Amino acid sequence: MRIGACLHTSTYALAHVYQALLTRIYLTSKVMPLLAAVAVTLCTAMVLVVWSVMGGFLTMLLSTGRSMVGDVSITWPTTGFAHYERLIELLEQDKAMVLAATPVIETLAMASLPDDRVEAVTVRGIDPATYSKVVDFDQSLWWRPVTEALPRDKSRADVRLDPNYATDLDQVLTDGRRLAEPDRNVGPGALVPAAIPGIELLGLSTRSPEGFYSVDRGRVKLTATGDVRNVGVFAPATRITLRVVPFDSQGREVSLVPGVFPIANEFRTGVYEVDRRTVMVPLARLQQMLKMDQATIVDTQSAENDAFSPDAPKPGVRIAPARVTTVLVRAPNGISPETLREYCEGVYASFAAEFAGQVPSGDLMARNRGRIVRTWEDQNATLVGAVRKETGLVLMLLWLISLVASFLILAIFWAMISEKTKDIGTLRAIGASGRGIAGIWLAYGLVIGIIGSALGLALASVIVLNINPIHEWLGSALGLYVWDPRVYYFATIPNKIELHRALTVGLCGVGFSLLGAIIPALRAAAMKPVAALRFE
Repeated sequence: MRIGACLHTSTYALAHVYQALLTRIYLTSKVMPLLAAVAVTLCTAMVLVVWSVMGGFLTMLLSTGRSMVGDVSITWPTTGFAHYERLIELLEQDKAMVLAATPVIETLAMASLPDDRVEAVTVRGIDPATYSKVVDFDQSLWWRPVTEALPRDKSRADVRLDPNYATDLDQVLTDGRRLAEPDRNVGPGALVPAAIPGIELLGLSTRSPEGFYSVDRGRVKLTATGDVRNVGVFAPATRITLRVVPFDSQGREVSLVPGVFPIANEFRTGVYEVDRRTVMVPLARLQQMLKMDQATIVDTQSAENDAFSPDAPKPGVRIAPARVTTVLVRAPNGISPETLREYCEGVYASFAAEFAGQVPSGDLMARNRGRIVRTWEDQNATLVGAVRKETGLVLMLLWLISLVASFLILAIFWAMISEKTKDIGTLRAIGASGRGIAGIWLAYGLVIGIIGSALGLALASVIVLNINPIHEWLGSALGLYVWDPRVYYFATIPNKIELHRALTVGLCGVGFSLLGAIIPALRAAAMKPVAALRFE
């Protein structure tokens, strides 16, 4: 009994000593482990912030394409192609592949703005009824009555919230949806074609830090006599003049054609370059200006040779069908743009065979693969590829920088092991194995990695989710504007954290911590008890 009691007492004492030594190892030298945890925190936060912004930019770039041009475009620029109604009919036969398709004309023009500026713009002729089925046209119209303030508009200063303007804004929204305004010179029910420019083009509205646009009432311009006078302060109360250059079916320039349009509304996609350089007009009106509408053509040579019949069209007279430059196509959810592109290529081949000699041939399309039938990514391959490469390169550099945390943990643990050599020797003397000693230091590195990574993820989340307010504060307080939308394409900085990115960065932070602890752990495990106890 006495022997058993002694053994029990000795075992308890050894366990108490073992626990005390472990506690001493963990709790002493507090500053150096804290520095290691801070290093892991900063590296983890840095990688996740950069990855979220750059990766988010690429995600926004690809997703925004669908909201502006659908999933796939079938394009023959400048001269365009005819019989597009038949092409749309063929495309929409398979509802499992095509949700909707719409005809579009896209061309360059010189725009005379309300303040007498002249800007080069992209004019897009659209059919509002079908265009809204392919792109988010209705949601992009800015001027409309709203009831909920923007998240940062705490004072509800957005003019669209004012009920006094609700009726007028509702009319502006209606005019924008149909791309037409009532023609008061003709009478009730008469409409005149209108234009919708991007909200950054006219310069009559100023974006506030809260995200809404306020009407600038201080705009002036010089008259022909040199006098200064105020101009229209609200875009839908002004007009825009567009001058386009028509081309015939052979691509030959015809003449410069001007068109005056009242402004029905303004649109905002969030892509600065689009909002700064694009004007929407009715498709039929732009077809007329570009001489791409249906026309009667007299072939005098044919008229001399063809026979005349009272029941047949006049010899030498043929109808040239209307043309468009593009057909935009949108797929249902679940169909990738690449799959839709392959389907559209097959449909276009059948369409080209049906109208051989009248539209660009299927063989021509095959030779120009990726130029006629294209996804948004195909159209912007240079930009998308550059962003992908830059993102990969920056991430590689950041991961290399993050290795600093591993070397810092290695140096700190190496110094701590030198400081705790006697404690390690005591543990070995009372029976701790080399594997157990190594496990202690690896567990220490694991704890530092988990704590540092968790704090880093939390810090990165706070920064990313509030990165736009932080950027605006830096701009207003310090004059430091890092994200210029004229350079970085989008008006706002991407501010979403993807779960898979956060998990990847967190696990890598823990992994780097364990990597830094391996060599010191092996050194501690290799210590001999006697030599360790003699260490001074």
